[in-house]
Amino acid sequence: MTTVLIAEDEPLAAEALADWVKATPGLQLVAVCEDGEDALAQIRTLKPALVLTDIQMPGLTGLQVVQALQGDAHQPRIIFTTAYDQHALTAFELHAVDYLLKPFSRERFDEAVAHVMRDAAPSPADVAQMTASLSAPADAPLTRLLVRDQGKIFPLQVDAIECLRSDNKYTAIASRGRSFLVRLPIADFESRLDPARFLRVQRGCIVNLDFVESMTPDENSQLVVQLRDGTRITANREVSKMLREQSL
Repeated sequence: MTTVLIAEDEPLAAEALADWVKATPGLQLVAVCEDGEDALAQIRTLKPALVLTDIQMPGLTGLQVVQALQGDAHQPRIIFTTAYDQHALTAFELHAVDYLLKPFSRERFDEAVAHVMRDAAPSPADVAQMTASLSAPADAPLTRLLVRDQGKIFPLQVDAIECLRSDNKYTAIASRGRSFLVRLPIADFESRLDPARFLRVQRGCIVNLDFVESMTPDENSQLVVQLRDGTRITANREVSKMLREQSL
């Protein structure tokens, strides 16, 4: 039986989550907390296997609760639930199991919980990675993020990303011949990617310079960036001019 603690200060949201947990075979609700400080204390006392936590709460935030737990022997799996998508990158860095953006459906809840129940407890390596992420400055370049593919969630090293393309409120991430759709705008990634490696060549496209094979001027003197996989992207005039000026 997977024991579950809910940390949620919105009564209706807490009630809905509690009902879903109780209705899910294999889950056992052990506590519902309304603020971060109570959640931290109850997690340490009850040692639940899974914590469903909001991010913005009175007292400690959900992120602060996870950080405070890092020195503890017991490490629950974490699913963040929040109405604010700007925290998604941080949640990915914390190696959270999932990130549910309110309002989310029962289907999304079931999908996230199913992933927890399929997996074993986090390994010492997972805990070490989480601790390293938490100790990094909030504005430090991303080193990895979690992506979803065919019902599975797994970490993707940022160094392996070849390019990112905007798709309305989503971003398509290309890596090793595969494409992953992430529910974040491309602007959120730009501020957290290493500027020495990643370059925004168009409003809706960022390329990893490590995967650029060549840059060739077109008839309008704009540079056509060709990646190793053959993908061709025309840089805008401003970026093309900057790149020409930087060439030796």
